[in-house]
Amino acid sequence: MSFLRNRWLHRVLGLALGAIFLYAAFGKIFDPRPLVTIVWNYRILPAGPINLIAIYMPWMELLVGAALVTGLARRAAALWASGLLVAFIVALGINALRGVNVACGCFSANAEDVQNAWVLVLRDLPMLAAALVMLVLPPAGVPGAERGRHGVESKAR
Repeated sequence: MSFLRNRWLHRVLGLALGAIFLYAAFGKIFDPRPLVTIVWNYRILPAGPINLIAIYMPWMELLVGAALVTGLARRAAALWASGLLVAFIVALGINALRGVNVACGCFSANAEDVQNAWVLVLRDLPMLAAALVMLVLPPAGVPGAERGRHGVESKAR
């Protein structure tokens, strides 16, 4: 498992996942209106928060992607990426279980771009795994990585 704590692996994972989040953000950030329709078509949320999600989610993707690519606060970005990916997987999974194929809204804001929800869930799982590796298994030598729950040096080495 020591290879999962390799600094270069974390850089590569950060660059790859960050690039995906940046690419996803740019398609929606300047005109979030089509994303409102996509989020509405998931039929999970009430109407109230949908506009806010359509406005703020692309900006969150942009910030997470930038942090992952640059390495600034990479673990915090990995936490946010994990949260976003879990939310995406749950939303897609609910529709997959319903037998409804949805427009993902992942890389385009085209409501006509309908895909198989199970395929989208399977596509998101490796991204979640990458985010969790960066979050849970920080590279050796990273400040705080050797510390226990209460900030005390760990005895196990």
